[in-house]
Amino acid sequence: MSSATPTPSTPKARRLPLAAPLRLGRPSDIWFKPALSVVAAVAPPNLLLVGLGRLDLAMYTMAGSLCALYAHNRPYAARAKTLVWVVLGMLGGLAVALVAASLTRNAVILVAVGAVLAAVQKVLCDATRIGPPAHVILIFVSSASLFVPQTLGQVPGHLALAAAAGVWAWLVGMAPVLVRPHGPERRATAQALKSAAAYAETAGAQTPGAGEGHPRARGDAYAAVQTAWQSLLAAGNRPSATRRALERLVIRAEVALAAPADADPARLRAWARDLRGTGPVPRPDDPRAGADELLGVAAERAVAPRPLWSRLGPLTPIAVRTALGCALAGYASLALGVGRPYWALVTAASLYQANITLTWSRTVQRVVGNLVGVLIFAAVAPVAHLGPLALVLCCLAFNFGAEAFISRNYWLGSVCVTPLALLVTEFPGYQPVGELVADRVVDTLVGALVGFAAALVVTNRRAGNRVEGALTAVDRAREGAARLLAAPGAAPAALAAAHRDLAAALVDLRATVDAASGEWWRRALPQERVVLAEQSGHRTLAATVRRQGLLPDPGTGTDTDTEDVRP
Repeated sequence: MSSATPTPSTPKARRLPLAAPLRLGRPSDIWFKPALSVVAAVAPPNLLLVGLGRLDLAMYTMAGSLCALYAHNRPYAARAKTLVWVVLGMLGGLAVALVAASLTRNAVILVAVGAVLAAVQKVLCDATRIGPPAHVILIFVSSASLFVPQTLGQVPGHLALAAAAGVWAWLVGMAPVLVRPHGPERRATAQALKSAAAYAETAGAQTPGAGEGHPRARGDAYAAVQTAWQSLLAAGNRPSATRRALERLVIRAEVALAAPADADPARLRAWARDLRGTGPVPRPDDPRAGADELLGVAAERAVAPRPLWSRLGPLTPIAVRTALGCALAGYASLALGVGRPYWALVTAASLYQANITLTWSRTVQRVVGNLVGVLIFAAVAPVAHLGPLALVLCCLAFNFGAEAFISRNYWLGSVCVTPLALLVTEFPGYQPVGELVADRVVDTLVGALVGFAAALVVTNRRAGNRVEGALTAVDRAREGAARLLAAPGAAPAALAAAHRDLAAALVDLRATVDAASGEWWRRALPQERVVLAEQSGHRTLAATVRRQGLLPDPGTGTDTDTEDVRP
């Protein structure tokens, strides 16, 4: 490992792009799952309320129904627990908002409560890595509820409606387990195989001695393999032949990363294709991808996860940004005389990402999506005003569209989310279209400008320190693996666990560097040390794979990889 020191700390401004945030990407492989789930979760409660003539209560059932948007990438054992926590979190935020609304109508106090709630929800979603749609839905529901007239006597009934809809959302989210019980793990494994194949092709296309392939392709492949292991580890400790077969396939992806020149990308992609549907899991005809590595997987399952509190500290700047930005956006909206300051609050809350560059991109996406969305609302409003049933059907269409498009780009999903949010405000009664459109445009611009300004003010100066910490973690994991490699009697389970620890440390290092690099004003990063740490770490990973018998020994008489990995 090089001892090169970082270059002098000099603040440097990054250019903030305008066109790049609006480019469309490929849709998610499972875009239809959250899209269909949210329709299935929202439709029955809302249609029942239409039949009862109480569509004014639909806001509370929507709170529970929207929980169906979460955890679609998680194995069903983990999804069951995650959805329970999402429903409880939704009910907790809703309860605080409803109680606050019943105790005071002072908009200044309500905006402050909404800002604090938004910061708490943002930090908890980031710390638990709950995944999309993360904090945005929770903040939307709690912030909107703050400005709905309430009495304390009504709160239990409204919470009961949300809880009942949340139970239904849990059932909707868990229903696919009856048809494809290992679907999420199969998809994660298939993605790891495809990413490993892409990296092997990239590395193979280079001239001899050019290195280890494109760094981004390599990083993406390691991240996909790490995600696959996390998915398999989250599936629980109950033994399963399907799960062990999937683990062997992830091992083959790891082998391809360790020796891309010897990998067969076509075979890796064929295995990925075979994982579609409910057919049998392909089994690699390679006895080396066997018991030793799986012992390491079992050992990793026995390790307790990091406590939640240990993940909250690094998120302090994000929490302060969220609280400050939401509060200032809400107060600016009030100062302009807008009657719905929670729209500005939610706009500000939706902007905050891991760094300033990503926050700027989300700001551009949010503004463009919202402005186009209000135009669509103005065109659709006459149809929605034909009756309660028409209003509900329009909402269902926009629910589906939001989830269908948002994976291509956030702004495209916002084009559907904006008219949906405007239509939800009409559940208690129709409102003038021009007033709604004007308020939403003003709140969008205010929330975006004030929210991004708060992100510039509250800088994340500790991002560089976390890079140093991530480098230290990689060094320790690499040295631990190297000590095991130097010991002739190292246990297979210990070696496999060390391999997994080092892979996780390298993935965390890349994510930490990406987050720190995206800060607008930042100190210079130790790029040389990062590159050297990644190179030596990947060589050590290759040596551990070879030591476990998953790759043939080079046969040169001198194992150069072992020389590189000695502590």
